[in-house]
Amino acid sequence: MARLLTRTQIQELVAVHGREVIEHRHMQIERRCFQHGNVSTFAHSIRVACLAVWIADRAHLWRHVDLKSLIRAALLHDYFLYDWHDWDDGEHRLHGFTHGGAALRNALRDFRLNAIERDSIANHMFPMTPTPPRYVEGYLVTIADKLSATRETLSLDRFNKGEVPA
Repeated sequence: MARLLTRTQIQELVAVHGREVIEHRHMQIERRCFQHGNVSTFAHSIRVACLAVWIADRAHLWRHVDLKSLIRAALLHDYFLYDWHDWDDGEHRLHGFTHGGAALRNALRDFRLNAIERDSIANHMFPMTPTPPRYVEGYLVTIADKLSATRETLSLDRFNKGEVPA
């Protein structure tokens, strides 16, 4: 049996394969916006990327997964670039159903995306949205997102919401 990746190895893979996304100037917006509880959208996206890689590793899916596409899709799945908690006259009222499309539009504007990345970003909210992902990577992002969001939302730490960096 092959050796499983350590947490440090997973974080290094995300840093290497996600560098272009992580270093993009618009990721500063994600650092300033809360996603779930006291977790920024940026931190949530990093968590989803690491968890998606962890799941792929533990499920021995490496013959079926494009690692770079998985990481980039996970980092960009919530690239909607606004704080959905802010008052906006109800524009973000349906955020859970619409933000995949907003994230995809922003990502297409800022990055060259392949079919796996586009599909994974657009469909990561399945089953809240009707179309399931077409690729294994999309299912990994979807599962990692649901697990991360649940943990972040139910964490007792969510009550310790500090200021997001300016």
